[in-house]
Amino acid sequence: MKRRLRIPNLGGARAMILHRPHPVVQALSRQLEAIGLEVECHWPDLPGAAIGADYIFFDADLGHDEQFPWQPGTAPMPLVALVGSEAPGRIEWLINIGADAQILKPVGDSGAYSALLIARSAFEARNALAAEIADLKGRLDKRQVVVQAVAVLAARGKSEDESYAMLRQLAMAWRVSFEIAAERIVAGARPGGAEDAHG
Repeated sequence: MKRRLRIPNLGGARAMILHRPHPVVQALSRQLEAIGLEVECHWPDLPGAAIGADYIFFDADLGHDEQFPWQPGTAPMPLVALVGSEAPGRIEWLINIGADAQILKPVGDSGAYSALLIARSAFEARNALAAEIADLKGRLDKRQVVVQAVAVLAARGKSEDESYAMLRQLAMAWRVSFEIAAERIVAGARPGGAEDAHG
């Protein structure tokens, strides 16, 4: 599936660079400021205010999980790795931390703009996929509750078709969705629940 690139307005966006003082930081800061971003540099940890940043650039060579105020893979903004060492352990770490793009060191006079666009696109795609998975899981959970409710009604001597019809009638009578009616029936069948699903 092709995705159309949406070019974000980068003017005034906030970028934080998590890297020890180094010419890499100066070169990257110059590029980001020329693009129109506000830049903050931090080391060795990100401040709590990093939650409000639009982009985080981080040192993939000396970085570690504890530098970030969130769990690995759950950053609330795009992450761009600044990569000097291509050792397998370092690459594995930056993948696990959730890097959306990378810039190879030493950083020169270009690379930041494309990294910003790629990181934003990958971040949005990942979030859209996570939302779709959550939605599908929620729908699957609701279907399982409907199946459980039909089983409860069928245990009272009804056929499967009669149980579905009864569930539909109860939903209409209670003026709730099919799934909420199913949840009520299942809850009523549990120990300590209401005994009468018609209640």
